[in-house]
Amino acid sequence: MRPRSPGLLLLLLCGLRAEIQEEEIRAMVGSDVLLSCIYPEGNTFDLNDLYVYWQINVPGKRNTSSVVTYYLSGNSSAGHGNNHYKDRARLSLDGMKQGDFSLHLHNVTPQDEQKFNCLVFRKSLELEKILEVTVTLNVAANYSMPVVSGPSQDEELVFTCTSTDGYPRPNVYWINKTDNSLLDDALQNSTVSLNARGLYNVVSVLRIGRSPTIDVGCCIENVLLHQNLTSGQTEMSTGTKDSITEDPVDDTQDAANQPVLSILAVLVVAVAVAVATGWLCRRRCPYRSYAGAQAARPELELTGDSGARGCLVLQQIPSRGHFQTMRDTAC
Repeated sequence: MRPRSPGLLLLLLCGLRAEIQEEEIRAMVGSDVLLSCIYPEGNTFDLNDLYVYWQINVPGKRNTSSVVTYYLSGNSSAGHGNNHYKDRARLSLDGMKQGDFSLHLHNVTPQDEQKFNCLVFRKSLELEKILEVTVTLNVAANYSMPVVSGPSQDEELVFTCTSTDGYPRPNVYWINKTDNSLLDDALQNSTVSLNARGLYNVVSVLRIGRSPTIDVGCCIENVLLHQNLTSGQTEMSTGTKDSITEDPVDDTQDAANQPVLSILAVLVVAVAVAVATGWLCRRRCPYRSYAGAQAARPELELTGDSGARGCLVLQQIPSRGHFQTMRDTAC
């Protein structure tokens, strides 16, 4: 009678040993990966003669395994023993006929960082184990570029560095960009936490004393990817505490105000010139008073030399809106 439980059958077969092959691979979170398990002699197999298991160790339970997926002799398809791998782990029936028992794993997650064991038995050989392969899967994810904010305007300078969605757990360093030296770990306080996706978020706080020039950077190291991400420029001149203002001047705003100030200056100069011109005009021009309406027949009197030539009177009579000279008479 063939046991119906794949776990029970695997327990019965575990005492049969074969030479173990080992392999280590790496996969990025969200990618697909192939865990290789290939019979080295290139034989062809009858699926009705095979028992194939892929299993992992249960976290926190020593010497306890959980079946990821399996194929039992006489089945038309592979089954799954772990809901975490349902619809994500599969075996190729055509591949197994050619001795390829590799596991196709879809959409890798951080929880897939495990040692996967491939076990193959042949029923015709009294369930002899013909192949055992251990594949260590290392999972990685890129951290976001670290962002540094600060410093705060306290007695000491406080910088904060953040980076998210990386794997595995990172190393965090603060560096002095002036000479690329590492700052003392005692100056920083880093918090690394797992988010809902099983990835790590990092928040690191640096506290340092004031100095004339500060130029620091935050570095996130992903050891598995051999990757170091360093924040951009974080330089400032601190001077003394009294010289630091809460609201620094915005150079962009000053540039925008310069044309307005220039126009106002021109207007002030123009008004000053107009006032000066009016004052000079009043100084030079004689004072005139309004004499009221003129007579209907105005007379213009021209006086020559007194007593020598008398005077000449020009009488003008209006005609059609114009004045015409009628006669000249001696005084």
